[in-house]
Amino acid sequence: MALTDEFQALNKAFSGVGIDENSLISILGKWHPEERKSFRKETPHFFKQDERHFERWDDQHVKHLKHEFMRFKNAVVLWTMHSWERDARLVKEALKKGPQTYSVLVEIACTRSAEELLGARKAYHSLFDHSIEEDVAYHIDGPEGKLLVALVSAYRYEGPKVKDDTAKSEAKTLAHAIKNADKRNPIEDDEVIRILSTRSKPHLKEIYKHYQEISGHNIDEDLDDALRLKETVQCLCTPHTYFSQVLEISLRNGVDKSIKKGLTRVIVTRADADMKEIKEEYRNRYGVSLTEKIEATANGNYKDFLLTLAARGG
Repeated sequence: MALTDEFQALNKAFSGVGIDENSLISILGKWHPEERKSFRKETPHFFKQDERHFERWDDQHVKHLKHEFMRFKNAVVLWTMHSWERDARLVKEALKKGPQTYSVLVEIACTRSAEELLGARKAYHSLFDHSIEEDVAYHIDGPEGKLLVALVSAYRYEGPKVKDDTAKSEAKTLAHAIKNADKRNPIEDDEVIRILSTRSKPHLKEIYKHYQEISGHNIDEDLDDALRLKETVQCLCTPHTYFSQVLEISLRNGVDKSIKKGLTRVIVTRADADMKEIKEEYRNRYGVSLTEKIEATANGNYKDFLLTLAARGG
């Protein structure tokens, strides 16, 4: 391979999501000092010319590379964890990172079964000597905190029985609250929180259907100005849509690292659950398969591991 081709291969290996370790080994391992110097001079986006006449790594890019090298390790560690511990640690990290990651709390509270959520709460006790509920209440105040405490505290009925009259009545309650959002934010409405945090998922899907009949729109479409409620409704009623959107955003160029983490999180946590349905929804929404998108975006062992997990379930 010509030196210019090797430069291009290394540029690609250092770009995208994850690192192409094989290219680094096969190319860098055989380069002599002069070739490494040429690479440093030809890649000013990686190296800066120092005033003392040598090329030095750009500190920000070094941080970026360290993070990309860690992706494979983090994915493997998460995958091998007990699912209760994994969810508990994801909740803890989301609380530490702040509002930009609170969607992870909604995701775990609303897409897990009653027993899975209870298991995560038990694991959180063991790992951190606190309850999820008290830490959510401590970190997040106001109506948003009230909603999230209610969601993580839930133990929903999981049987098939639904009272259609009640679902229709509660759809009207939600429609009224959302219609009058300019007077009062729906997240401040105790009835809205009660319905979303206590009703079974089959019941909520009936509410979703009746709401559409009443208003002519899906609930989540009418909640664009109430992000946390929108995420809650999506995770409870249309989780495959929610997960496909998280994956699509995480695979875009230029998004921050907290958003990129959604790729690992969703693939690892859903591989044994509903990955087949998520892949179908992804293709239907974006016109390309999830595996093709990962192939085009990710690198190295990280890419191979994601593709292996994504292939589970067909």
